[in-house]
Amino acid sequence: MNTTTKTPIRTAIVGVGNCASSLIQGVSYCRAMGDAAIGVSFPNLGGYTPADVELVAGFDVDKRKVGKTLGEAAFAAPNCTEQFHTEVSDQQALVYRAPDLDGVAAHMLSKPEDRSFRLSDAPEMARDEIIDLLREKGVEVLIIFLPVGSQKAVEFWAGCALEAGVSIVNGIPVFIVSNPVWAEKFTKAGIPCVGDDFKAQLGATIVHRTLANLAEMRGVQIDRTYQLNVGGNTDFLNMTEHDRLASKRESKTEAVQAVMEERLPTDDIRIGPSDYVPWLNDRKVAYVRLEGRLFGGARTNIELRLDVEDSPNAAAEALTAIRCARIARDRGMAGPVAAASAFLFKHPPEQIEDTDAHDALLAFANGDEG
Repeated sequence: MNTTTKTPIRTAIVGVGNCASSLIQGVSYCRAMGDAAIGVSFPNLGGYTPADVELVAGFDVDKRKVGKTLGEAAFAAPNCTEQFHTEVSDQQALVYRAPDLDGVAAHMLSKPEDRSFRLSDAPEMARDEIIDLLREKGVEVLIIFLPVGSQKAVEFWAGCALEAGVSIVNGIPVFIVSNPVWAEKFTKAGIPCVGDDFKAQLGATIVHRTLANLAEMRGVQIDRTYQLNVGGNTDFLNMTEHDRLASKRESKTEAVQAVMEERLPTDDIRIGPSDYVPWLNDRKVAYVRLEGRLFGGARTNIELRLDVEDSPNAAAEALTAIRCARIARDRGMAGPVAAASAFLFKHPPEQIEDTDAHDALLAFANGDEG
């Protein structure tokens, strides 16, 4: 068991959108509620609780968030997630002006103001300024919540983290931790990292994986499947530009294919965001269908409708991932943290069946994985 003296996990957020709002609320909620907090994944992990996360900086491009505190930015438009804990006066860290790069799709700027981005007039921070700020703030973990499709932006922030000696938690489907080239960079730099693309606490992907795994376990032949997701937050609006969707579809599809004994042909599996429905706000509705054959070829199918608040579903796992990154740092680990990545993310460096990944994460946190 690790005996390192526990200090707050100094964390910065890139992209202060809905997921960040839930994370900000969640840290304050866990501090206020303690053991009475509802729905906490791993209340104690390697000696760390969610209340040990200390948010020390945010980075965003929107004029309604830049220059504000994280507590103020959490509830600023276009954020529309559930406000489950509004007493966030303890979240006084500032939001700084991030560079635009490809984090802002052109179509987003023409959408209604309460639904989309409005760029800040403040000058964009230069790379060296960001690295200096990360060092000045003593940031240990940088969590990335940028819009889907932000390839250049995520690579930019991963580079800044490497230079500043900061671990990343990559919450989106731009492949860094699962990319051998980037993974090697973090390994050589002696910096642990976890990712890519969160599985939600109880979201469409984890439920879909569980059903597919159950079918395999019971000897059922799955012939075809789909997962169609609709939602009304800025992420779904961003993904109406289909050019930004390739990595998201790959991440979600691979997460399900990985639990199949035999991979399905491309035409027999379809997984990913399907439409934007504004009035849903941060609710995500997933329609899942699996068709297959029982003993003797007898037909069967499963249909499921899952309705969740999208961002708290991700924030619960973010609080686990941040703590895993700190545990890895305490132990002097470098590169991808395999157990944490496999359990918490759709596109980890190594796919592991979920119950095995759960046990591996606990073994990692307890220091007895070897």
